[in-house]
Amino acid sequence: MKLISDLRELLTPEQVSVNETVLEHHSRDESYHTPQKPDVVVFPHSTEDVVKVITYANQHEIPVVPYAIGSSLEGQVIPIHGGISLDMSQMDKILEIRPDDFLVHVQPGVTKDQLNAELARYGLFFSVDPGANASVGGMAATNASGTTTVRYGVMRDQVRALKVVLPDASVITTGSLAAKSASGLNLNGLFVGSEGTLGVFTELWLKVYGLPEAAVAVRATFSTIEQCVKASTAIMGAGIPVTRIELADALIVAAINRYKGVDYPVAPTLFLEFQGAKKSINYDVELAVSIMQDEGMSHVEIVKDEASRRRLWDSRHVAALAFRASVPGKEQMATDICVPLSKLPEAVLDATKTIEEYHVHGAVVGHVGDGNYHTVLLVDPNDEDEMQRVAAVNAHLVQFSLQCGGTCTGEHGVGLGKKKYQALEHGESLRLMKAIKHLLDPKDLMNPGKLVDD
Repeated sequence: MKLISDLRELLTPEQVSVNETVLEHHSRDESYHTPQKPDVVVFPHSTEDVVKVITYANQHEIPVVPYAIGSSLEGQVIPIHGGISLDMSQMDKILEIRPDDFLVHVQPGVTKDQLNAELARYGLFFSVDPGANASVGGMAATNASGTTTVRYGVMRDQVRALKVVLPDASVITTGSLAAKSASGLNLNGLFVGSEGTLGVFTELWLKVYGLPEAAVAVRATFSTIEQCVKASTAIMGAGIPVTRIELADALIVAAINRYKGVDYPVAPTLFLEFQGAKKSINYDVELAVSIMQDEGMSHVEIVKDEASRRRLWDSRHVAALAFRASVPGKEQMATDICVPLSKLPEAVLDATKTIEEYHVHGAVVGHVGDGNYHTVLLVDPNDEDEMQRVAAVNAHLVQFSLQCGGTCTGEHGVGLGKKKYQALEHGESLRLMKAIKHLLDPKDLMNPGKLVDD
């Protein structure tokens, strides 16, 4: 095949694969969407390699889909039109750490855990904490967030500058290393969250933080999920600088118990974490516990030793996997609603009611401190009736969120799964988004059919 031989000549034979197992691996992500194999998988080692591939793809009008870990949840990396899957995982170098500037310079294939292991030597850490050990390039592509958003913000808040190979194979740098700038349009904000539809990230400058003196985790149980949500919003309203505040309903907790071999009370639960100086943490924990007692808390566990704290958060991080494992053979559709905090109690109650009405196997988990909650819905993609009911639940939740002034996706991104809601959410501004896509990618070669692309 000429495509394969040409790419092997441009790079090296080892960087170009048509192995069936490799193709299959790059045909899917963690979502329920139908897999589609690429024609070839290419492993670049440098910006120059990416430029060569994009130049060739542009000349021959071949689609290119950036890929790294494959942990996305909305089909972002599925090559629905075949072409080249551009696997960035071998571009995994930490290029420079600047402790005094609280900045790190990395390639896109560096993973979250890899980065934090290296930063710990300098007394630093990277704040964005999605459930998976995702690559920083993929996290920037989807504007990922996770459990620590309530304290530190989303991925877009951490990206200081990017090196991007555009669809015409030109290379640009966005942003600067300064802590702020009023110069020009915010191209960082444009490219972060663009899901590989506007170009390929080859280098990133990221903001990092000093490791706190101490950290304390809290696990609190309640009789109802409404009490959980009201307690979380009350804690936020009190101005307590909580680092994490996470919700898991009783079904999720039961699944975690089976999956991790723990014995948490099977009840709606809040997982919280507080970081900072020891004296200030003790006050924050006392105040938060008092607030939760006022909202009907039935049990609390305060975890101070590091090993136990890590075990608690490991349990929370595997919540979706644990629930998925509770019904073998089914795929997951994870909704990703984010609403204003004042609407969160109503939204979560509406979600639980809707799951029951449509007789769907689902549960609720979420980052309730920032108004982002997920219903984890288990579905057999081959069962047409079940797929219709799950889609109806998803559509209802999106409608509810938009009526509240929220969004269809707080952190998972659009990909294939949320594309149908873009016109409903953005209205006339969607036309501008499509115009930007067409301006940068007139041949529609960069991850076609995703985000805002028709």
